[in-house]
Amino acid sequence: MTIADDLLGLAELPRLPISPREIERARALAARRPHPADLTDAVITLVERVAADDGDRPAVADDTRRLTYAELAAEARRLATLLEREGAGPGTVVAVGGERGASVIAAFLAIELVGAVYVPADGTWPAARVTEVLTRAGAVLLLDTGRDGVTPALAEGARGAGVRLVRAAEAAGLPGRPGPARLDGPDQPRYMLFTSGSTGRPKGAVVEHQGMLNHLHAKVVDLDMTARDAVAQTAPLGFDISIWQMLCPLVVGGRVRVVGDATAYDSVAFARLVGAEAITIVELVPTMVRLLLDDLAPAPATGLLGGLRWMLATGEELPTEVARRWLREMPHAGLVNAYGPTECSDDVTHHTVTPADLELLRLPIGTPIINTDLYVLRRGNDANNGDSGDSGDSGDGDGDNGGEGDGWHACDPGETGELFVGGVCVGRGYAGDHDRTREAFFQDPFAGTPTGRLYRTGDAVRALPGGALQYLGRVDRQVKIAGVRMELGEIEAVLQRHPSVGAVAVVVQDFGPTRRP
Repeated sequence: MTIADDLLGLAELPRLPISPREIERARALAARRPHPADLTDAVITLVERVAADDGDRPAVADDTRRLTYAELAAEARRLATLLEREGAGPGTVVAVGGERGASVIAAFLAIELVGAVYVPADGTWPAARVTEVLTRAGAVLLLDTGRDGVTPALAEGARGAGVRLVRAAEAAGLPGRPGPARLDGPDQPRYMLFTSGSTGRPKGAVVEHQGMLNHLHAKVVDLDMTARDAVAQTAPLGFDISIWQMLCPLVVGGRVRVVGDATAYDSVAFARLVGAEAITIVELVPTMVRLLLDDLAPAPATGLLGGLRWMLATGEELPTEVARRWLREMPHAGLVNAYGPTECSDDVTHHTVTPADLELLRLPIGTPIINTDLYVLRRGNDANNGDSGDSGDSGDGDGDNGGEGDGWHACDPGETGELFVGGVCVGRGYAGDHDRTREAFFQDPFAGTPTGRLYRTGDAVRALPGGALQYLGRVDRQVKIAGVRMELGEIEAVLQRHPSVGAVAVVVQDFGPTRRP
């Protein structure tokens, strides 16, 4: 079975209940950013082009080893031979777990070579979580990239799912797989990430190759990335931002520095590493940006971070006060407020924060990245004057076909509505979960986009003067805690399984910034 057997086709998605008149209004009001981009190459192909010109150029480093472009490409091809020997092929799902490091990046490139689909299975997860992810993803094998033997949680999780566990170390000495990457088309599923759900079962969001590559190009364009740049790879494997952090520098001949957890969660140690290894681009959740500023005060931050060009904040709302401190204390490094759902290949907006933004109570999340269409819509029966942070919609995503009065309407600038995303970035839906796919994904009525799909985010936004969007909160019970997407209903559903629990309600209470161990 391949991943395609677990996904809904475009014709099986519901149509958005919206009148022809409102379709035309939405088209006219949409935020769009067309941009030429070649979305047909595999990342491994781009890596090997750099390797052919300058094989000794540094590509990836972690806490224990460094790989040149030639060494990275060779390791990817050896791993591809191992994967094919173990049954991986076009459309199959290969899970990758273990420690974050250079081997994970080589494994991703190997999965591209054999035409399979990548799904992370973090070695720090409980074994039960690993079992669930492997089972629901339909993985044919689990590749353990750990350096010191088999990772216990991965081994137990693989046994629970009945999936073969293969160690990346077994590729040593194998010949490299010959030939080009098996890319059947830009719409080929490339990776799957599991997000929070409201039924106690996380959702496996599937992203296409073209969506992933478009996001990589968007980062290159908006951050003006070149071969001189180095990106800190800090995100756990289960986070969508880990994808671009691992791959984006390789598209332009730059460097990836995988930062181990011990350093990533120690602000001073992290800042020292950024300075010592000439890292130019960092992305953190706002909570960690705040801690970084706190821990570097009162000493000038430029002492350790003088070479930093960009800080991206994502995963949770960026407080205005944190942005104010960054602009004051780090004037040489731009601050980007980024926003996007996993289902749409990661970020769909970027906004470079300016001093003028600090007058707002909530910072803009910006304008669309390249080849992305954004629509702000509201239900026809919503009472909406543009001043509320609540869209007035229940967020149930039922996809009904009610009359025009109950259908969706385009919001004028300043009006609050729900954000819908179209364009090349929109993913394929949730693997094996057709009901929840139909709740969030629709046939795109607005444009003949490459995917033909429209994604309902569940986020309330409004367009500010000048066109930038402002995030105003959720229209459902989903929350973000330290960048982790959580459905309160999911937590309630899990607690409800305990035989001693009769009823349960989960709420979020803010006790201020906390530190990870």
